[in-house]
Amino acid sequence: MFSPQANDIFQEVIKTYHIKDDVAQEFSNPYDQKTDLLSHLLYRKCWIDTVQWHYEDLIRDPEINADDALVLKRKIDASNQDRTDTVEFIDSYFLEKYKEVKPKADAKINTESPAWGIDRLSILALKIYHMQEEAERKDASKAHIASCQAKLDVLLEQREDLSTAIDQLLEDIEKGEKYMKVYKQMKMYNDDEMNPVLRSKK
Repeated sequence: MFSPQANDIFQEVIKTYHIKDDVAQEFSNPYDQKTDLLSHLLYRKCWIDTVQWHYEDLIRDPEINADDALVLKRKIDASNQDRTDTVEFIDSYFLEKYKEVKPKADAKINTESPAWGIDRLSILALKIYHMQEEAERKDASKAHIASCQAKLDVLLEQREDLSTAIDQLLEDIEKGEKYMKVYKQMKMYNDDEMNPVLRSKK
């Protein structure tokens, strides 16, 4: 099954990031792109999400100055584009893997591609990590800890359900019972020709 591999890598990424816990730290992917492309992409995907999670914390500082906020906003925009690109690379991996599978006559399409389910699984890993931190805080009230533990229980159940759903989707695609049809995001706001503000600056 696929999901144990993904969940293990996501936890590995988050643990590694928090050794330094610094958005400016150097990124190093331990999985070789040529010999283990899927693990390489999963690791990169979760690293992008983890850094962006902390960008989002920083930009919500009520005392942040305007210049720093603008720099962070640009970094978040770039991170979102990188995230989308990586999701599409992961879908390309699965499209290539299952390219020889002939869908059955009654095969159905899924509401989202495998990689967008994986995207949600990566974000869920971050929610679980940080909710567990809150549930274990020594300086928090009992009410806060109880509330966070209840939320953590839900998040853990959600991860189990989402993992199962992704595994079932991939199995159905492999059997020809579902088929992949991937639509690129076609984001317009980063495009020099499609964003009228950027176009006017050329």
